[in-house]
Amino acid sequence: MDQVAQTALADPAGGFSLLSLFWQAHIVVKIVMLGLLGASVWCWAIIIDKTLLYRRMKGQLDKFEDTFWSGQSLEQLYNQVSAREAHGMAALFVAAMKEWKRTYEGGAKSLAGLGQRIDRVMDVTIAREVDRLERRLLVLATVGSAGPFIGLFGTVWGIMTSFQAIAASKNTNLAVVAPGIAEALLATAFGLFAAIPAVMFYNKFASQVSRLATRMEGFADEFAAILSRQIDERRAA
Repeated sequence: MDQVAQTALADPAGGFSLLSLFWQAHIVVKIVMLGLLGASVWCWAIIIDKTLLYRRMKGQLDKFEDTFWSGQSLEQLYNQVSAREAHGMAALFVAAMKEWKRTYEGGAKSLAGLGQRIDRVMDVTIAREVDRLERRLLVLATVGSAGPFIGLFGTVWGIMTSFQAIAASKNTNLAVVAPGIAEALLATAFGLFAAIPAVMFYNKFASQVSRLATRMEGFADEFAAILSRQIDERRAA
């Protein structure tokens, strides 16, 4: 108990700087704060990565749409796009064209079900692209929801330790009690520091993913309609 008292009721002359409060905190509170700090760094790495990814994806969608509606033939565009790794609308286009070419180059006598197969491969491609865009967003959601509670756990533990030290030392002077309470509250501050950006950017990214998915779904419907007209024309020929 004497050791607890010495830890929790550290010399107030040590100051109230963040570093001094951290070093004076109980080992459990230190672990909580270090864990939250690590989670915050991880979240910011994800935030930077996703910001660049969504900006790059938007640029790819804009560029492909301009190229697709420029009047270039589908065969030329397919040869151009399939030569490199495709994402977004380009991936939808390549997947649909591969199914289209597989049917015709395979010498299929019937076109029945081709439109449905093209719809399915584009749906699968959209799901794969959305999964790529959403990857690691769960980390932001988890830190955003659990961070404050983990920080609160550190605060509760620190306050319990401080009260045990107060009881052991039998000294309720505010100058002696305040450092221990400040150390405990620092854990909650770390929790909020990790959680607030995580929640804000998770909501922002979820909205961006929804908009990008809607754009891809719109293109898939338009391209499916174009291929459907060509299928009908070939049936009539």
